[in-house]
Amino acid sequence: MMQHSMINCAMGSGHWLWMLMIALIVIIPTWRICQRIGYSGWMGLLILFPLINLVLLYFIAFSDWPVNKKRERNE
Repeated sequence: MMQHSMINCAMGSGHWLWMLMIALIVIIPTWRICQRIGYSGWMGLLILFPLINLVLLYFIAFSDWPVNKKRERNE
């Protein structure tokens, strides 16, 4: 019984490391996309939350980007 609980602890710490790596792989590009289209990079953290991440993707896809609005004003 003691060995079984030790295995679970080891797998648990590896799980959190894996989840952190996946989160960084997803957050960094989302952060950059948000910055490039004119929103705060912090908005990219919303990608971590279930359902909110879908709302974020649809918002980015169908909203008027601030960077485009700025270009239109300058033309």
